[in-house]
Amino acid sequence: MPVLLLFSAPYAHGEQLATQWSRTAKYRLVQTEELLDLTEKSYGLSQAKLGRALSGSPSVFNAFTQEKEKAVAYLRGGFAGLLAEDRFVFHGHASLLVPRTVTFALKVCLGASVEYRVQRAAEACRLSYSEAARQVSKEDAQQASWSQYLFGLHPRDAGLYDILLPMHETSVDQALEIIRENIEKPALARTSEAEAALLDCELAAKANILLAEKGYDVEVVCENGYATLVINQYSVRMERLEEKLKGLVAAVEGVKGVTTRVGPRFRQPGIYMDFDAETPTKVLLVDDEKEFVQTLSERLLSRNVGTAVAFSGEEALAIIEDDEPEVVVLDLQMPGIDGIEVLRRVKKGHPETQVIILTGHGSEREEQIAQELGAFAYFNKPVDINVLSRTMKDAYRKIADLQGARGEKL
Repeated sequence: MPVLLLFSAPYAHGEQLATQWSRTAKYRLVQTEELLDLTEKSYGLSQAKLGRALSGSPSVFNAFTQEKEKAVAYLRGGFAGLLAEDRFVFHGHASLLVPRTVTFALKVCLGASVEYRVQRAAEACRLSYSEAARQVSKEDAQQASWSQYLFGLHPRDAGLYDILLPMHETSVDQALEIIRENIEKPALARTSEAEAALLDCELAAKANILLAEKGYDVEVVCENGYATLVINQYSVRMERLEEKLKGLVAAVEGVKGVTTRVGPRFRQPGIYMDFDAETPTKVLLVDDEKEFVQTLSERLLSRNVGTAVAFSGEEALAIIEDDEPEVVVLDLQMPGIDGIEVLRRVKKGHPETQVIILTGHGSEREEQIAQELGAFAYFNKPVDINVLSRTMKDAYRKIADLQGARGEKL
């Protein structure tokens, strides 16, 4: 039996239609939370990180961690597993992860005018018109970011769907009838060709995960066992990169051949770097001496340490809350929130994040307080870059040991 995939503009009756279809057509309703749970259990990445990939901005460390790319690859794998089941309806952003080659999936987009959706948001959330307009605009921007990331297209581009319904002039009952008429067409039957397309989807998911875990921003599309690699990041050694990628995917069981092309997010300049598995890729450097911290960042980048910088305690805490760095290198004397207070808040809210104090104005008393609060190490400026790099690796190893004991992925 076919499956129904719904992508809805905010406040365009998506949840209502999915629920009513599930009840009247006897289709199982699959929520995004179920997909996240299934994917977490299959691949070990937390639901929080998977959910951020669907709706949030990439981490400031994403250029080094490829965290979004990994999460999207895992979600593709999770959805490929779901597609082995028939007769379900899914509503949400993740429906766009299912390739159009999966012919037994009816892809429907529910759109509506902005004015109509703002009015519905105001009524549903008890907001003023201006507040509702801001809410709709924010959610529209999230959807646009997601579809641009995947395809370089507007989220309601007709080429992404089988049916696009304008819900400001279509009732839910009318929409249900249109879907019913289309989903019963022979073209959506689970034929042997459709099952072969599902195998291609599963094969592509395996290859996507393989490449994402190795740090490559590449999407794999399969048809009849032949893989196309959609490369999204430029390398100064493109031919060498293509050959390496082809070799990796060709080794995946079931792949008959491999070709490459550039994708919608292809960008220059850039270079793929092979990171040492013992080197942290999410290091936050916090210091109000901008020239010093920027120079330190450049020196660490030359050692393949992924860094971001913050020039104040307030900025650091915001990045830590959003992006959860593995290691923080922290100055003590800063205006506003000082290093001791940043350390205290980090260890309270993110106890596994390792904090290395690097200060030019410390005292024995401050060193003692830092140690009592859980600082991993304490250095006075200047510090030998090799000593600092080794200490970062030691801190990262401690996190890896803690998370490895729980079976989690860094």
